[in-house]
Amino acid sequence: MWPPLSRQRQALALLLSLALHLLAFMAVQPQRYESRRLSVEDEILVLEVAPLPVEAARPEPMAEAPNLAAAPGLAVASTPDRQPAFMAAPPAPTAQEWALASAYKLKNSKRYRYTWGQQVRSMMGTAYEGVDQGLVRFRIEIAPDGRLTRLETLWSTSETAERLARQAVQTMPPLPPTPTGQPLIFEQTISFQPFDAGGPPIYKNDCLPDPPAFRNPFAWDGRSAPTRATPTLQAASDQKALEECLKSLPEDSIEAESAHDRRQLEQWGSGRLGR
Repeated sequence: MWPPLSRQRQALALLLSLALHLLAFMAVQPQRYESRRLSVEDEILVLEVAPLPVEAARPEPMAEAPNLAAAPGLAVASTPDRQPAFMAAPPAPTAQEWALASAYKLKNSKRYRYTWGQQVRSMMGTAYEGVDQGLVRFRIEIAPDGRLTRLETLWSTSETAERLARQAVQTMPPLPPTPTGQPLIFEQTISFQPFDAGGPPIYKNDCLPDPPAFRNPFAWDGRSAPTRATPTLQAASDQKALEECLKSLPEDSIEAESAHDRRQLEQWGSGRLGR
């Protein structure tokens, strides 16, 4: 058994020890919290959000213009700031030009055929840009005395052009006889456009023989025995007759040469050349 005094001292010592431990604990604990808080703050990542770029103002979509195509058979009205293109009708062939044409026999009466087309176009009037412009191609047969015996439309791109051309053919003045004295059968395209006049033909190559037409030597009808056709050789031309023919040819005009070059370029030219 402990004496009473020693028990009091022990209790006092115990209380003093507990008080010291509590003070020490309170002194150490804030530092621990502070260190933890600082360490957490050190690990915080700061993210900056950049503002979105301001989009440029988009133009408002424009309403599509309505389709103002003219109805078939109606001419296009010109706008106030632009007049439609046009081309006046060429002059009618003179009596002298018809006389020269009726005496030209080469290449299926080439000069007669061209003069006939010029006569038709001269009677069709002015061609204006619009729905009425176009082309029409006929198959024509003319009797030896110059009378029209056949007029057939092969194709047409304009009803107005075809109608005007047929009216011109039906009201043409009497034509001279054909150059060969035989019926003249040919095809002719009439241009009723504000930018295409056709142009006169050239005659400098009319004395040369026509190149032979290609024929497939291996063609077979499926019934007869297969054979290989041999090409026919052209007879040698008479040099003296060729010289006389060349002397009788008319002189080609600058317009004829230019029209010939343009036709060759349109037929054989390429849009990729010269790039």
